[in-house]
Amino acid sequence: MVSGHFTHCQNCGHQPLLSIMDFGHHPPCDSLVRPAQLTLPEPFYPLHLLRCERCGLVQIDYAVDPAELFYEGYPYMTGITGALKSNFDAMAGKVIETLGLQPGSLVIDIGSNDGTILEGFKARGMRVLGVEPTGIAKIANSKGIPTRQAFFSEDVARDILQKEGPASLITAANVFAHVANLGPCLRGIHALLGDQGTFISESHYLLDLIDTLQYDTIYHEHLRFYSIKPMQDMMKRFGFSVVDAERIPNHGGSIRVYAVKGTGKNPSGRLQELVKQEEAYGLYGSALYATFAQRVRQSKWKLMHLLSDLKMKGHRIAGIGSPGRSSTVMNYCGIGPDYLDYTAEQATSLKVGLFTPGTHVPVVDEKRLFEDQPEYALVLAWHLGETIPRKLRSKGLRSKFIMPLPDPVILDW
Repeated sequence: MVSGHFTHCQNCGHQPLLSIMDFGHHPPCDSLVRPAQLTLPEPFYPLHLLRCERCGLVQIDYAVDPAELFYEGYPYMTGITGALKSNFDAMAGKVIETLGLQPGSLVIDIGSNDGTILEGFKARGMRVLGVEPTGIAKIANSKGIPTRQAFFSEDVARDILQKEGPASLITAANVFAHVANLGPCLRGIHALLGDQGTFISESHYLLDLIDTLQYDTIYHEHLRFYSIKPMQDMMKRFGFSVVDAERIPNHGGSIRVYAVKGTGKNPSGRLQELVKQEEAYGLYGSALYATFAQRVRQSKWKLMHLLSDLKMKGHRIAGIGSPGRSSTVMNYCGIGPDYLDYTAEQATSLKVGLFTPGTHVPVVDEKRLFEDQPEYALVLAWHLGETIPRKLRSKGLRSKFIMPLPDPVILDW
């Protein structure tokens, strides 16, 4: 699988896949629109969530060309989110201690973005190298994080191995679910790791997605939504053993998975307990997903009712943030300029001056919020909790905040 529609499981090849929910056609979530593009056609692609009955992998059935998703002007930077930056720095310290990495060990991050993850490893004496396909690689290099601008592949892996030697650790944070062609990626990781090397991936966790109704994480960059059992099956197929996993707070609930070279390695007690929790929750049966789909529809209806009622009363509503995940909510619910006057980002965001994909809401510098003081503010980065609303309130914003998911609620404090 490289791009286009497919009917088989991305992991085990089983078909047919079982439909969970069809969200219709959506634009790529980070393909924000420049002013000059507003009069031009905009590409939309199917966004259909399905499940494999054999291995349990939840996935979408359409892969957009990676070059279209992760393009030169890609606007997302990891380091702009303070919580993520802190979490990744803490991760570096923890992983170095857990794996017993020695100074000078080679750590490689796939989809390294602006180098935020590698900063923590470099500061602790590791050799680091990022692999990043978008123009953000230039920002990482300017920060002193050596970064190769390329899509990770077997050829890239073997070239790095020849020039840098084997890696002690390879990471892929919020990236491993993005890889359309899994085989070459995992074969490349396997070749590049030393015999005692570890591959650590971080991905949105399916159980959290279902439990807290994070349907906004369903977009074209996320081809798969991981739980432990499908991950174990996948890794075994490519010569790895999943030996440990932990739930972490990143992105509203993620799973950090530790895989080592070689099959048949014993799983940790924590890993086995997570599998039991998944089975008890119903992740590998059909009933849970029928309920999830209905909860998504009800959440949409409630949000649209709330926003429509506020607009009917003449209130102004602005958006807070423009994370990629907000595109799914805005396009699925039809939240465009009729509802939001604009959505506000930090002044340093590469999205300021652009328009949201599909819905064409202008993205502006957050200082406009304090000038306008709209009656309501829709927190599109709701997965960060009350952190952003409280920060804006402390800076003088008087708006009432609307948290859109899992069920819309107005924060009035």
